[in-house]
Order: sequence, then structure tokens, then C-alpha cells
Amino acid sequence: MKKNIKFIIILFSVLLLGSNLSFAAMSGSSDNNELALYKQGKKLVYQAKKFEKENKANKAKKLYLKALKKFEKAYTKNKKSADILNYLGYTLRKTDELEKAENYYLKGLELDAGHLGINEYLGELYVQTNRIDLAKQRLAVLNGCNCEEYEELKELIENN
Repeated sequence: MKKNIKFIIILFSVLLLGSNLSFAAMSGSSDNNELALYKQGKKLVYQAKKFEKENKANKAKKLYLKALKKFEKAYTKNKKSADILNYLGYTLRKTDELEKAENYYLKGLELDAGHLGINEYLGELYVQTNRIDLAKQRLAVLNGCNCEEYEELKELIENN
């Protein structure tokens, strides 16, 4: 009888421990999934940029649309990431959804007003939509960062 009780206790403990490990693995996977989606999206963006440089706009746009879907899924899992919002804005801008892009950039700035990428890309959007004064405001935020984002936006503004 004692052996049966010991066996039942051990079996119950193993089952309980196993279910806790499964739950922990599942809950951690959503974070990993978000990160995986973000990384996959970034990879697609870099590939799309290469196609842009090769003047293959249609191929680039298809990749930007695929990246956009990855970032949208990542955003559903984490609405507090300025980096995800930055890439949402970027891919929307590259697929000519300028109003939506601006909204995501602005949400990102609410989370991180000094985000280098968002300030540069929002400034680029403002140049693209002929709102140079607003682009200069983004440049002012970047001023003093000693970063390529500042230099690239400054050059774009000067050339328009």
C-alpha cells in the first residue's frame, strides 16, 4: 500500500512539473515569437533596400509588404516597442501608406521621443509630403547625436 501511495505521489509530481514546464515554454514562446517576427521583418527590409538600390521597385515593394505583415503581427504582441513602431512606419511609408506611417511614427515618439530611426524616417516622410518645417523639427531633435540619421536627413532637406 505504501508503495502505491509513493508511486501515485511521484507520478502526480512528475505530471504537475511537466505541465508547469509546458506552460512556461508556451508563455515564453510569445516573447520569442515577437522577437522572431521582428527579426524576420528586419531581414525582409534589408533585402528590399537592396532591390531598391538595383532599381527593382516591384520586388522591393513585395518584400516591404511581407515585412509589414511581420511587424503588424509583432505589434499585436507588443504595443510598447518603439522599434516595432519605427519599422511599421517605415514599411508603410515604403508601400505608400503615408498617413498610416505617420501615425505609427508618432506613436513611437510617444514611447521614445529621442528614437533616432523614427526621427529620421518621420523627417523623410515630412520631406516626401513637402512639410519641410516639420522635417527640420525632426532634424533639430537629432542635432548633436553625431549619427548617420542626422546627416542623412540633413542632406535630404538640403536637396529639397
